Amino acid sequence: MIVGACQRWRERRGVYRPAGETIATRQYEVAPIADDTTARRFVLSHHYSGSYPAARQRFGLYGPSGLEGVAVFSVPAQPKALDVLPGDRDTCGELGRLVLLDAVPANGESWFLARCFELLRREGWTGVVSFSDPVPRTTAAGDVVFAGHIGGIYQATNGVYLGRADAHTLRLLPDATVLHGRAMAKIRKREKGWRYASAVLERHGAEPLREDEDAAAWLRRWVGRLTRPLRHHGNLKYAWALFPRDRRRLPASLPYPKILGAT
Repeated sequence: MIVGACQRWRERRGVYRPAGETIATRQYEVAPIADDTTARRFVLSHHYSGSYPAARQRFGLYGPSGLEGVAVFSVPAQPKALDVLPGDRDTCGELGRLVLLDAVPANGESWFLARCFELLRREGWTGVVSFSDPVPRTTAAGDVVFAGHIGGIYQATNGVYLGRADAHTLRLLPDATVLHGRAMAKIRKREKGWRYASAVLERHGAEPLREDEDAAAWLRRWVGRLTRPLRHHGNLKYAWALFPRDRRRLPASLPYPKILGAT
């Protein structure tokens, strides 16, 4: 576990900046990213999950070396996650990815997120939720690629802590990325996107899924051979009302979780 450090990302590996650093804001700019391609490429190159959410809005943190961070505000996998927020689902969203490179000083996350919230307010957004994942990930060889975090950045930006999401079991691929249930359902039913989903398993050693093959049987065979279960007790949920007038409409915050580990 890492104490007194802020997590960053570089090529899908967690790296850390010492807590207490101050960002020189004059060297940075926050601006919308007009296209999914740029944001997707950055997130897939650096975030441990190796996945990209269904984006509604994207912002970039531009610094001395160019694009040094991306925030993606997305449609949550479970739309009911937004029900706690003021406004309707058209004016709310999830902070689906927040990825900063290790060049960004420690308090760069809170500054970047505050600027994103300002820009969302101008667009009429009223609320945001986000989830922090406290469960570490290791590769099949035992290398730690993600140490887990309790949402220290969300606490620093006065997010309302709403407790844990539901427990569930993940299927981890050898590189510690997750084979999501939605991807498995697409393969099983050969729904739109099934080829992309099956290619994930093929990259890890599965034989190609033939057109005339039983997709469900193929999936059972290769999930059993290539993935391992990880029992997950639920992500930690945070929420923000973007306008002061709406903050009283959120539930009272539970005590912030305080465990050793990276924030």
